[in-house]
Amino acid sequence: MADETHMKVDVELVRQLAELLDATHLTEIEVEDGDRKIRVARKAAAVTAAPVAYAPAPAAAPATTPPVVDVGGPSAAVSANAVRSPMVGTVYLAADPGAKPFVSVGQSVAAGDTLLIVEAMKVMNPITAPSAGTVKAVLVDNGQPVEFDQPLVVVE
Repeated sequence: MADETHMKVDVELVRQLAELLDATHLTEIEVEDGDRKIRVARKAAAVTAAPVAYAPAPAAAPATTPPVVDVGGPSAAVSANAVRSPMVGTVYLAADPGAKPFVSVGQSVAAGDTLLIVEAMKVMNPITAPSAGTVKAVLVDNGQPVEFDQPLVVVE
């Protein structure tokens, strides 16, 4: 009878949560499923107040920025027209590995068209176009971890 009062721990789920913490640099994550609740946390690294010296960027730095597929335009337009991630997760640009991406730069989309998928906790969440327009930039790579509110795709 003692076994009936103990919660069975899903070790694989705990492992996946720990990996998600590593991938997203979070310090804590908690999930609930009915009356089962699992919380995985780690102590945050101590933050020091020491100044950090950075070398000045070379003049050609804009050409070596993080991977962005862009057709041009001011960065203010990127942030204003960017579809942002509603959650922390992993981006997938196509429905299946090897499949054609949902959208590509220059493609016209209608409101509600799927732009990409953000996978969080093994749930595939389609991210859709908020309005009709043209895909101006895809700001993430397939399989890339993303943060909440991170710009994903620019649709104008």
